[in-house]
Amino acid sequence: MTAALSVAAQTVPAVGEPAPDFELVNQFGEPVRLSSFRGQNVVLVFYPFAFSGVCTGELCEIRDNLAVFEDARATVLAVSVDSKFSLRAYAEKEGYGFDLLADFWPHGAVASTYGVFDPESGMAGVAPSSSMRWEPSAMLW
Repeated sequence: MTAALSVAAQTVPAVGEPAPDFELVNQFGEPVRLSSFRGQNVVLVFYPFAFSGVCTGELCEIRDNLAVFEDARATVLAVSVDSKFSLRAYAEKEGYGFDLLADFWPHGAVASTYGVFDPESGMAGVAPSSSMRWEPSAMLW
């Protein structure tokens, strides 16, 4: 797994680099394209799996502090390798008011593009640093 992580870490886009565009469906089956947010602040969160303890805790922190993101005029997009069906049940159970995106098939393709997919474990958000930060003034595209 270490080899996969070090390769993944090398492909994480740097601050100021263009963010790779993608389109995934949200928990309602609606397509969400990153480039449709051009010129806006976007917080892109990769997490391994819906319903897992650590991931739920982290996403609940975002849910409970969503006003902070809204005050910064930032849209939260959370990406996992789960299906849209799992994500819908998860969002309903936890009361998430932001999009959960399904990087289900091809499995982990978007997470791979961002360097945070581990093919050995089949999950995203496992790179040494799977949180990405772009300054509001940094180039997104």
